[in-house]
Amino acid sequence: MAETLTTLGVRGSRASAHSESSYSLPPELLAQGSRRLGWLGLLYSTAAMVSYSGRRELLIWAGTDGPGVRATDVLTLIAVFVGIAVFLLSRSGLLSKPRLLDAGLVFQVVAAFGIAGSTLWTGPPSVLDVPTSFVPAECPWILMFPLFVPNTPRKILIASLLSASMGPLALGLSVARTGLTGDGAIAFAIYYLTSNYLCAIFAYIGARIVYGFGIRLEQLRDIGSYALVELIGLGGMGVVWRARHRLLARPAAIKLIRAELLGSNQGAREAVVQRFEQEARETAALRSIHTIDVYDFGVAEDGSFYYVMELLEGISLERYVRTFGPMAPARTVYLLRQVLHSLAEAHDRGLLHRDIKPQNIFMCRLGPDDDFVKVLDFGLVKKVEPTGTRRMLTKEGTIAGTPEFMAPEIALGREAIDGRADIYSLGCVGYYLLTGRPVFTAPSPVATLLRHVNDSPVPPRKCSDFAIPPALEAVTLQCLAKDPAERPPSAAALERSLAAAVSPEAWGPELAHAWWDLHASSLGVGTRPSQIPLADTVLGAAPVPRREGRGSLRGGAPTLALTTTPVSDDSVLRVRARHTR
Repeated sequence: MAETLTTLGVRGSRASAHSESSYSLPPELLAQGSRRLGWLGLLYSTAAMVSYSGRRELLIWAGTDGPGVRATDVLTLIAVFVGIAVFLLSRSGLLSKPRLLDAGLVFQVVAAFGIAGSTLWTGPPSVLDVPTSFVPAECPWILMFPLFVPNTPRKILIASLLSASMGPLALGLSVARTGLTGDGAIAFAIYYLTSNYLCAIFAYIGARIVYGFGIRLEQLRDIGSYALVELIGLGGMGVVWRARHRLLARPAAIKLIRAELLGSNQGAREAVVQRFEQEARETAALRSIHTIDVYDFGVAEDGSFYYVMELLEGISLERYVRTFGPMAPARTVYLLRQVLHSLAEAHDRGLLHRDIKPQNIFMCRLGPDDDFVKVLDFGLVKKVEPTGTRRMLTKEGTIAGTPEFMAPEIALGREAIDGRADIYSLGCVGYYLLTGRPVFTAPSPVATLLRHVNDSPVPPRKCSDFAIPPALEAVTLQCLAKDPAERPPSAAALERSLAAAVSPEAWGPELAHAWWDLHASSLGVGTRPSQIPLADTVLGAAPVPRREGRGSLRGGAPTLALTTTPVSDDSVLRVRARHTR
């Protein structure tokens, strides 16, 4: 973590210093162009096959042609294979996106020759009475291609000029093959050259416009010393981007808080920015290895506030349950104890998280460690002063958090809130991991909060696929007590209770390593050499047979979720709820 946090602006003039040769298209344009190139390949194949076969059928029906294999059949077959090959290449991942777009320019030229050759194979037109009524078939292709498959203007100009030359080339080959010149051949050639090359100039102009938009987009993507690379999450408060440091080549995650949420007037905006800066400083001061590292923060050129955080490789606990179902008790304890390491330090500093939920707990591979937990998103953090008064770092007058994991005292808007509110939320997370469903669900967020205030939870053993140890169930239900005084008094006390609830040998680093090796490829996470043979590994306690009628996120009764994004974000009760099964 950076020792000194500074507020950085966005350098707006960097792109102007770049030459075209050193500048690359933004990742979004590269990705979109690569996909469109594949679809253009399929479109070219389909058009070549349909137009030629349809023309042959009409000629046979009219009696001017007969069955049999002709040279044009071979040329059409080649065109079809070329288009399909381009589509497969665009989906194979064999080439990087910039190289794939360069290969697309070769396809543009080859396809232009195929289009021109298909119309001139039997010879040039014999009559050209009204030249302006004739548009070469490859002209639309020359104009359209750069708009769908972007590239640098210089490369587009070269490819467009070569594509424009395919018409005259096909005309010359046709004259040489057939010996036919037609009436007004000179006028026809002049018009052909003029129309095609004019289209090439228009294509170049269009490419410069698209390229200019790309430069502007890249300028907006510069956040301090970081370049935004890929959008990886959306939320009610903003977006999360994968980024890299320009000098250190260090990957990072940047969370952008939308400018419109910072206030409508200058005074309100400054107050909100000051509050976000305080949140960033409070989070950055936390030194627990299980708390997300904040590298930097600041205000971007467009007024958005941003955090720069470490980029993690793994999955949230919410995604784990959604993908794999409930978690074994021993592994649940193994992960929750790491969460408590983060919360213990925060609570000692007088900070409450207030949005502990599965989406904000990330299990990952970090260096040599597997099942390493990071607690994310202290964006709803609250400062508790030593005098007992509280200083809100988030917007006053709102109940912030996620209803399925919110403590009753927060739902009721009580003033006296301490670390035991986070302990209640963590109890909800443990319940969710063990059973695959939230403690309480209801048709609306407010109804869910009322259930947290009034209803008693169903013991997790009655709705879990696993044989939950009685001690673990007792600790979980103690965390879910309505009265904070009946919950574990501190994160450290809860950690000791969890450690005593299951055998430490039931889950540990070796089993975690084996699980990640088994599932790394499906999760898009890098693999490492296995330390123990998978055949000898028991990945957690064996589940008991599923009992009919038990609901979970993978089946049964619908459950309520306020966030659906791959990256966690701040949630408030105004966020639109969704129902999932």
